[in-house]
Amino acid sequence: MSKRFKVLLTNPIHPLYHEELLKECDVVVAPDTKPETLKALISDCDGLMVRCQLPQDIFEDAPLMKAVVRHGVGLDFIPVDAATKRGIPVANLPGSNTNAVVEYCMAVIFYFRRRLDSIDSTLRSQGWSKARPMADTSTEISITTLGIVGMGAIGSNLAKAAAGMQMNVIALTRRPETLPSSVKAATKEELFSQSDVIALCCPLNDQTRGLVDRASIAMMKLNAILINISRGPVVDTKAILDALVEGRIAGAAMDVHDQHPLAGDEAVFDCPNLLLTPHIASITASSMRGMSKGSVETILAILNGKNVKNIVNPEVFSNKAE
Repeated sequence: MSKRFKVLLTNPIHPLYHEELLKECDVVVAPDTKPETLKALISDCDGLMVRCQLPQDIFEDAPLMKAVVRHGVGLDFIPVDAATKRGIPVANLPGSNTNAVVEYCMAVIFYFRRRLDSIDSTLRSQGWSKARPMADTSTEISITTLGIVGMGAIGSNLAKAAAGMQMNVIALTRRPETLPSSVKAATKEELFSQSDVIALCCPLNDQTRGLVDRASIAMMKLNAILINISRGPVVDTKAILDALVEGRIAGAAMDVHDQHPLAGDEAVFDCPNLLLTPHIASITASSMRGMSKGSVETILAILNGKNVKNIVNPEVFSNKAE
């Protein structure tokens, strides 16, 4: 009988696909995502499914590792270069959570523009006459200019959804020639000064780290809102909090933060007009099912030596062949 592979899950996955993985592998679910916990558990594992930030030296403790799969899209959770140096293939699931993230962005826009939560609360606590006038200052999103930073899968699909709602869409992208006719290319200055809503959909890299700084925020309209579904360090958090406290912008939504998870004592919790969510823009019942299905199929394929198109470091195979 051939040896069963052992797979470590940094976090739980959809129960149905956990059961599918168990049919072929021994499965360990980390009790927490502390670096020391993950490093202690990975030493005898053949596969790793990732839903949290990995320590940079994680693979130094993983001599048997044969496959790493991101349960999602973003690769910044994984030290890909370190995996590549050790000949470990890494895969992700492009497009697996795009719809969920786009819907999150649209929900945020409606949240700030219609504020049904505040109207409901006021109606219940202060009555009809106090609640009804609150609608007078609400804004229909069809007259909104949406500025999108990053036109990958999420940015592109958000642009389509916004255009379908008759929003004016502008975008900051490295490849303006690829934009559809419904989206106008913009410089950073144009995007921050003209947009009513700014959605950060870019990856975190050397070019985007600190992209939204004090100078950028100073260009924003008083009625503008910022949505960050990228990564926390893309935004200067102190600068955006100061702008919100001083009323220099109308609102912001942060699904990603400088450190995950939030401890509860950070300054963001005391900031007005700030919508906080715990990195769940990509998570719905359907997206979780799809990401878990794709992750299990991918890790089993790699472990069993099958060809996988969504490996992000295919050079590991050519290196082995040499």
